[in-house]
Amino acid sequence: MDASQTMNNLLRSIPKTDRILQKLPEDIPQSLKLRICRRVLDDIRQAILSGRISAVSSISFQRVLERIEKELQKAMEPSLRPLINATGVVVHTNLGRSLLSDELLDGIRKAAVNYSNLEYDLDHGRRGSRYSHVEDILCELTGAEAALVVNNNAAAVLIMLETLARGREVIVSRGELVEIGGSFRIPDVMARSGAILREVGATNRTHLADYERAICEDTALLMKVHQSNFAIVGFTLSVSMPALKALGRKHGLPVIEDLGSGNLVDLRPYGFVHEPTVQESLAAGADLVSFSGDKMLGGPQAGIIVGKKRFVDRIKKNPINRAVRIDKLTLAALEGTLRIYRRPEDAIARIPTLRMLCMPEKETAARAGKLLEAIRSREIGGIRAATSPVISRVGGGALPLQELRSTAVTIDPANGRDGDRSAISALEKALRQGNPPVIVRIEDDHIIIDVRTIKDNQFAVIAECLEKAAVSAGLE
Repeated sequence: MDASQTMNNLLRSIPKTDRILQKLPEDIPQSLKLRICRRVLDDIRQAILSGRISAVSSISFQRVLERIEKELQKAMEPSLRPLINATGVVVHTNLGRSLLSDELLDGIRKAAVNYSNLEYDLDHGRRGSRYSHVEDILCELTGAEAALVVNNNAAAVLIMLETLARGREVIVSRGELVEIGGSFRIPDVMARSGAILREVGATNRTHLADYERAICEDTALLMKVHQSNFAIVGFTLSVSMPALKALGRKHGLPVIEDLGSGNLVDLRPYGFVHEPTVQESLAAGADLVSFSGDKMLGGPQAGIIVGKKRFVDRIKKNPINRAVRIDKLTLAALEGTLRIYRRPEDAIARIPTLRMLCMPEKETAARAGKLLEAIRSREIGGIRAATSPVISRVGGGALPLQELRSTAVTIDPANGRDGDRSAISALEKALRQGNPPVIVRIEDDHIIIDVRTIKDNQFAVIAECLEKAAVSAGLE
């Protein structure tokens, strides 16, 4: 039989859609069953045509039915799933960034299941502003005259520039033209706002005179962008906010600062390098400051603008504001988070992001010991587990040079397979595809389970997932 005949026989052997549909559970929507069935059968057909399937046994009715049932089960589960972050990256952009405090959940639930005064003034019985629920407390915490919250910090930068500088120039140091992730860059945001970028200075050194020489009749703003996700070291120079503010005052120009991953608490007492707080930026003279709500702040995704009332009021009236406004659930989560900041010492203990960041090395060692005990108690075959000192990271585009000294549990294949990259990769994949998924990192051909970002109630779960993953990866 030639290749053409073999292929035709294989194509004729593909199970019929109607027959498969008869065998699938009745409680699953027919439209979903039909879509998954057609997708799987089309994939099989393409695999035959490309030569990836060459045996009839590979496409038996039972094997195809099992594959479709597995795809249906996956399709019926929520796509957004909880997982265990064992990477040691606290503000992990890909894994949902900051965790909200459990104490906020009741307030969020009440906002979700009840009508509320989202845009209703209870005192005067008329339409109110959704921003009033967080504006006062933001001003209280930062010392700003006014505040506005939008859906993320990129939107905050966009609406500030569009409101105050559309069609005019904004002067920025060349060394501050950052990319904030996903190829999303400050120059791109500025272009979309309609403002005209005027970059000054060199990558590593910018002088006050560079700004002053660039000022002309078309200049609308002076702008600083905090280098939150990278650092330039060596022969460097940048212009301070007080100096830039003095220049702005001299020429009648407002000065704005994008802090990126802004924070409200000085973390230097906890061993951190200095990161400017929002309060410091405003006190130094910034007319407007923008920052994220879901990074170092430890709240929900939001872009926060604080500063002079005359500028914030103009931004509030911008029609774009309606397109980037936050919803009631975000407001409830943000208000709850900000209330905790009224006592900074409480913020360190009660906001998960800050608690994980400030966790001392001694505590990580104790927690790693507990996790190791949970793993060893299951007597998992095919692996070796031990504790080891590691470096965790802040993440979220913040404090790129900050090293968080921690202790992790390291996992290696047993039976003389130390350093076996294929075994390590198989185990990592099995953990990642488990239920719940456990996301680890690989360093020097070891699986690293960093306890800094693991909850106390997840130790036993990780041990169970590791046992299943070892079997799935063929290590037992």
